[in-house]
Amino acid sequence: MSKTLEDLKAAFAGESQANRRYLAFAKKAEDEGIPALAKMFRAIAEAETVHAQNHLRAMGGIGASTDNLHTSEDGEHYEVNTMYPDFLKDAEAEQEKRAINSFRYALEAEKIHEVMYHEALETLMAGKTIEEDGEAYYVCPVCGFTHKGTPPERCPVCNTPSSRFMKFN
Repeated sequence: MSKTLEDLKAAFAGESQANRRYLAFAKKAEDEGIPALAKMFRAIAEAETVHAQNHLRAMGGIGASTDNLHTSEDGEHYEVNTMYPDFLKDAEAEQEKRAINSFRYALEAEKIHEVMYHEALETLMAGKTIEEDGEAYYVCPVCGFTHKGTPPERCPVCNTPSSRFMKFN
């Protein structure tokens, strides 16, 4: 791998992490009643997203939708079958309760994501189109459980009431 490609991958990872970190900081600032600071964190988080996307494009990391679905499904498959099970073992061995919960929540949500990507890929590979059906996606703010259409009354992963779910139209 060339040094430039290594640098692009490192820059993509760093910018991506900065985006998520700044969004978490924005939420904390909001919770503390500092909306101006939250707004600044969100703006800079978006700038980091621009940087990350530029780096990903420079690496040739954005392809046709079927390619992107393959990449996404493969990533979720790795997380479900290797990464999170291994992380859980480590956290359990060290009795790190917060990490155990975090990894379990992510593992269960990633299983659903893998299925969603797989089904979308199968649809496209069969020559069909993915139609907009007007149904929203809902995401649990605690564990990341993702559901299309009317969500269950409570999250099946962490028991959070669906009234707290984030809606994506």
